[in-house]
Amino acid sequence: MRRMPGASALLMLAVLTSCDDEPKPQPQAVTWHKDVGPLVQQKCGGCHVEGGIGPSALQTYADAHARREAIKSAVQSRHMPPWPPSNECAQYLDDRSLSDEQLALITRWVDAGGPEGNPADAPGTPAPPPGGLSRVDATLQMPTEYTPQKAPDDYRCFVLDWPYADTRYVTGFRANPGNMGIVHHVIAFLALPSQVAEAQALDDKEEGPGYTCFGGPGLNGGQVAWLGSWAPGSPGMDYPAGTGLLVQGGSKVILQVHYNTGHGLHGEPAGGPDRTSVAFKVDSSVDKVAFVQPWANPEWVTQKTMNIPAGQADVVHDWAFDPTSIADVLTGGLFKKNEPLTVHSVALHMHTLGTSTRLEIQRPSSGRECLLDIPRWDFHWQASYTLTQSRVIQPGDTLRLECHWNNSAPGAAEANWGEGTGDEMCLGLFYMTQ
Repeated sequence: MRRMPGASALLMLAVLTSCDDEPKPQPQAVTWHKDVGPLVQQKCGGCHVEGGIGPSALQTYADAHARREAIKSAVQSRHMPPWPPSNECAQYLDDRSLSDEQLALITRWVDAGGPEGNPADAPGTPAPPPGGLSRVDATLQMPTEYTPQKAPDDYRCFVLDWPYADTRYVTGFRANPGNMGIVHHVIAFLALPSQVAEAQALDDKEEGPGYTCFGGPGLNGGQVAWLGSWAPGSPGMDYPAGTGLLVQGGSKVILQVHYNTGHGLHGEPAGGPDRTSVAFKVDSSVDKVAFVQPWANPEWVTQKTMNIPAGQADVVHDWAFDPTSIADVLTGGLFKKNEPLTVHSVALHMHTLGTSTRLEIQRPSSGRECLLDIPRWDFHWQASYTLTQSRVIQPGDTLRLECHWNNSAPGAAEANWGEGTGDEMCLGLFYMTQ
């Protein structure tokens, strides 16, 4: 005899049946004004503006709707928004990458035909693009336009007046390239009051604005402090809170601009005049004085030992050294040697043959600790990345730099360290305090 279900079982069955019959909530419609526009403004708005480094503006609904399929393809491949660092290495502030949920949102919008929605649904104040300079206290510009005189590479230095008579601290930096098609990189060097006459003599020696400066500004044997740098893809940045770079009254800024007329913004040859400027965030005091340190094997530079043979698909060079052991020399006496150094932000630099690069701390007691790993190098997307958690280099630790290149293209020539875009570099850069 089959047992009939009890009242409680029948009640549960009825509830389950009733739940199954209820219509499932449908995903809310995704529109440009309410959902996608604010996201594009935040993640893409720093580059895809009129005159920006992005190949097309994405500021309006019409802009984005016309390119919606290209947007979908770019975000699904993770090619855009550009965020080169590996998230398995470390975490950084101002991450431009899309979450899985944000990627799905854009995909739904495109698949639905890219509906515009109601402009009244747009947030009142969209979130600004991540990174960038929060405040501009001083802007220094080349005194006049300059047209490159050497091809394909021309390094030109311009001596600029520092506008403060007392001691100040640079707490943020941004470069504003005047001609994006020909500016390869920008570095703002600090000329101390004792170096100003030497810098001015170099400038006066050559006709025209500025002077030739392959390799550096030509002061003090190349040991010159950096105030900031720019390479393609860099939006500028505030330096970590409470820190800054010391600038004495009576100093000057030497602006080095590397021009290349053979590799324009989108690969085509370029030319024309340029008048680049740099913007600084400046404070009268900080908790800790900082220093920007370039990091590369000196033998690569002076003895050309960074050989990259033609026909090789994966050439590797690496170098490791303890920066605390020479901190006094590196910083011109600003820091003490054999004392811990705190690393706040990191950057890496190669040229067009690069495929991947990595900067890490090697600790005798606990192995390797990654600072920055770029597994797919892209020359057009370079930046400095501020660690969410600063790292301390202890005496005895080494800072290891590793670079990979592919030089297997038909007709390739042997490459080595050099100043031209067609040469190569393997350079780390870190912002540190003690």
